[in-house]
Amino acid sequence: MTYDLANSLSATQLLDPATSTATVTSATLDRNFTIGAAMLMLTMGESGDTLSGSVKWDISIQDSPDDSTWTNVTSSSRVSYAAVDSSGIYATVDAAAEDDAVYPIGYTGPERYVRIVCTKTGTHSNGTPIGILALVNNIHKPSGSSDNGTSTG
Repeated sequence: MTYDLANSLSATQLLDPATSTATVTSATLDRNFTIGAAMLMLTMGESGDTLSGSVKWDISIQDSPDDSTWTNVTSSSRVSYAAVDSSGIYATVDAAAEDDAVYPIGYTGPERYVRIVCTKTGTHSNGTPIGILALVNNIHKPSGSSDNGTSTG
């Protein structure tokens, strides 16, 4: 058995990269068949708008026990690699120097489901490319292109 990242982790795309002018919410990451934490990464492209304190993106993380009732993660004890504020925000992109970047956060909390929300403030006329990816360590390494982590035999 090989113990490298490619053979230990699975990547799941939670939001197809697309230019957005409105708040975006990723698909849900189900951690049911994973070991420990998950890492979620929001990839932001170069904004077509002039970002400022009044035209910005706030990136937050949410969790849920049932994939229905969602709560902003406001405790830094549930995350790693970044800190969250009392609103669940772990990054704010409000300047040109902050777009065209990756914003990762680890989730170590107890809830089964997790997702990212990228909330827009102000008027975004031209949009910003945004995509979200998750990395997990599955209990069973999936075969082929499957990413659900269920037993492969």
